[in-house]
Amino acid sequence: MGLYEFHLPDVGEGMHEVEIVKLLVKEGDKIEEFDTLAEVQTDKAVVELASPVSGVVKSLNIKEGDIAIVDSVVATFEVEGEGNQSEPSAAESVPSQPTATEVPSDSATARLDQTEEKSVVETESETTDKKNVSAMPSVRKYAREQGIDISQVTGSGKHGRVLRDDIDSYLQGGAKQAKAQPTSVSYEPGTEERIPLRGIRRTIAKRMVESKQTSPHVTFFDEFDVNELIALRKAGKAIAETRGTKLSYLPFIIKAVITALKEYPTLNASIDIENNEIVIKHFYNIGLAAATDQGLTVPVLHNADQKTIFELADEINDKASRARELKLSPDEMRGGTFTISNIGGYGTQFFTPIINQPEVAILGVGTIKEKPVVIDGEIKVRSLMFMSLTFDHRLIDGDVAARFLNRLKQLLEHPNLLMMEMR
Repeated sequence: MGLYEFHLPDVGEGMHEVEIVKLLVKEGDKIEEFDTLAEVQTDKAVVELASPVSGVVKSLNIKEGDIAIVDSVVATFEVEGEGNQSEPSAAESVPSQPTATEVPSDSATARLDQTEEKSVVETESETTDKKNVSAMPSVRKYAREQGIDISQVTGSGKHGRVLRDDIDSYLQGGAKQAKAQPTSVSYEPGTEERIPLRGIRRTIAKRMVESKQTSPHVTFFDEFDVNELIALRKAGKAIAETRGTKLSYLPFIIKAVITALKEYPTLNASIDIENNEIVIKHFYNIGLAAATDQGLTVPVLHNADQKTIFELADEINDKASRARELKLSPDEMRGGTFTISNIGGYGTQFFTPIINQPEVAILGVGTIKEKPVVIDGEIKVRSLMFMSLTFDHRLIDGDVAARFLNRLKQLLEHPNLLMMEMR
């Protein structure tokens, strides 16, 4: 008999940590290869962590609610044969085991340092660096290469650990007050509540900051006269009901967006900084921001240009429902080329949506309100839909964004034109 150390694999999209949602085994349990050991929360979904071997659970180094780091030893199994306890890392011990849903990364902007939070254990030569600052050897080396005194950098990692991103922030002048002590403020007991920042909410926090730091955001606003669109939807609802379809405005908006994207392709693109390339996408995977109890997720309608209004409506309803229950697979939230965020149901008119990296634009859909407008010199009451287009100014200039938004306006104000454009 031997011992097999199970190192946490990357369960999707270059993740360097996951939250343990539910443990399904305990010490002493007998397991078979591919048995589910735990359910873990990645950036986008809850996935199953499977055992790569058969044997007995000798020890568990995780519990529910823990944040586990990729490559850390999460469990040890007693197995037939010699096991792998002498092997140094997960890269050598479990490179090809199907331990979870494997999701390849398509994000050109993902920047993950998988060593930054694996352990606080360092070699003796590394711990002599600068005033016992907590940092991994690779981070200390990076600081030295950049000519940075690591003791002057504020750490944002666990227990104040200095991460590679902290070094980058310092280089950009973001941490010059590193040694300034926070003002001490006292509160009455029971007047504040502290909630762990975990799961989807933690991911959202990280991604939003990443997006704002990556892309210079610019947002345009406009009002669309949608009286004709309202009439078209009303007529379509009767047909939709006969096939059990709930028809909203979103399928029409998606069709109009795709038509405009084909005419202004730089809004359906990404930027590959490493290779200095603009990547134009000639496929149309439309992401839809969906609210859940834990925060926003973005299910993706793949190849939306190839689907009818009714097919889009059915897929929107299905994915929105499963998104609220956190039952979408990683595949269903990957590969988007352009995102739409619809908060019209809350009565909001305009807002400034944040770009879903690595995309370069996002459309915000506001509510519909009746307002008086002047038409041919006469004041008339019209139904207006409010739109916000946020774009990445690195790639998209204001004139292109304005023309895209004007084309979208034309299609939604005169949906008969939209019907002519549809395949």
